Amino acid sequence: MHSYTLKQWQHSHHFTQTDRQSEQRTRIVIGLTLTMMIVEIIGGVLFGSMALLADGWHMATHVAALSITAIAYWYARRHADNSRYSFGTGKVGVLGGFASAVALAIVALVMALESIQRFFMEATIQFPEAIAVAIVGLLVNLVSALLLRDDHHHQHGHAHDHDHDHDDHTHHRDHNLRAAYLHVLADALTSLLAIIALVAGMFLGWVWLDAAMGIVGALVITRWSWGLLRDTSSILLDSAVSPSTVDTVRTIIEADADNRVADLHIWQVGPHHLAVIITVVTHYPQPPEHYKKLLHAVPDLAHISVEVQPCTSEPCLHSRRRRMRD
Repeated sequence: MHSYTLKQWQHSHHFTQTDRQSEQRTRIVIGLTLTMMIVEIIGGVLFGSMALLADGWHMATHVAALSITAIAYWYARRHADNSRYSFGTGKVGVLGGFASAVALAIVALVMALESIQRFFMEATIQFPEAIAVAIVGLLVNLVSALLLRDDHHHQHGHAHDHDHDHDDHTHHRDHNLRAAYLHVLADALTSLLAIIALVAGMFLGWVWLDAAMGIVGALVITRWSWGLLRDTSSILLDSAVSPSTVDTVRTIIEADADNRVADLHIWQVGPHHLAVIITVVTHYPQPPEHYKKLLHAVPDLAHISVEVQPCTSEPCLHSRRRRMRD
């Protein structure tokens, strides 16, 4: 009797990111953002700038959101081989991205409310000092964005080129890192708008622009939040796999003999990892490994389960039946 080792008949459900570079960069960005948050809050209080103070408090919410990103990386890595998770912890990062998207939406709402209040407030602003602090904040945000940018673009490639390609690229993204990247961009945007408002207020007397820029920033961040919520929620609800991938799997299986796919489920279990459960009805049943080999050409299929049901009715391919008998 042939004997099997544990590794021969069991397989891993380790569908998390193996590269810890993104996690390390996220921690660096958290440190930079936290430092600049403290500086901007103190500067806003000392120099009387509502824009600077608001930017500082917005950065505080981003520190919390970035912490969610770091915790998600840590948790997914620590529990990657925990048998309690049937398909591993590949979706922990997606859950972190969803939570961060909610945080972004809250940031946008707070920005909008604060900006509306500023229309009715009178404040004495020390413009030169406030502008200097805001510029430093913008520089820190840009450095943070650069730390995350390469990984972000590597993950989603040309996902924004065409709407019909959206589903094809959604499961290729590291949504946890994407959330961190968008929070940093939101920080940079609020810093930039604060600078524009402060400069206009100092040279043109357009104090109202401070509030107007806040509303513009809130609208932009809301759009980012919606995109992230849409993508992460579709993965969490197992609806992110493109119809073309489903059609490809079905076509490959049904092109072999007279197979018919009676049941097919494909969903994402981690970045670059898809799982499939398929039930095949056929007059010429083969071992499950045969059907798994047929699907080797489909990208990102990391977990394949096959059920084969023999069909007892008249075969559809008589010539094939005769060949098999011979």
